[in-house]
Amino acid sequence: MSMDALIVQSLGGDLIMAKIMAAVAIIALILALGGVYGVMAYTVSQRTQELGIRMALGAQTRNVLSMVVRQGTVLASIGVVAGVGVALGVTRGLSRFLFGVSPFDPVIFGAVALALLFAGLTATLFPALRATRVDPIVALRAE
Repeated sequence: MSMDALIVQSLGGDLIMAKIMAAVAIIALILALGGVYGVMAYTVSQRTQELGIRMALGAQTRNVLSMVVRQGTVLASIGVVAGVGVALGVTRGLSRFLFGVSPFDPVIFGAVALALLFAGLTATLFPALRATRVDPIVALRAE
């Protein structure tokens, strides 16, 4: 038996578990992005009149954009901090599935936190851009 076949045979169960964990992580990321997008889209739709009044009174598009993105950034940051806290608590149980990586590797934690923060900001950007296209006349007539 070749060494490659021996390695595949001995790590077979762990490789399957790693693939399942990766699939669950991708599904969780998609659900989280959908949640952030949904919350921000709902917030923007609820604040249409306010955003229209701001635009009618002379607010610049970039100011409205930065206001909505700032709100999404706060939500994403809270989620990342809570997620890192939970991950630090769970890593001890998952440490037997990690090969060549320390369970508390700060580089991995930092890279994942930045990736999730970036993904949250991306999900916030679309409702923020929609907020900048609010027509002040339509928003004022909505009442």
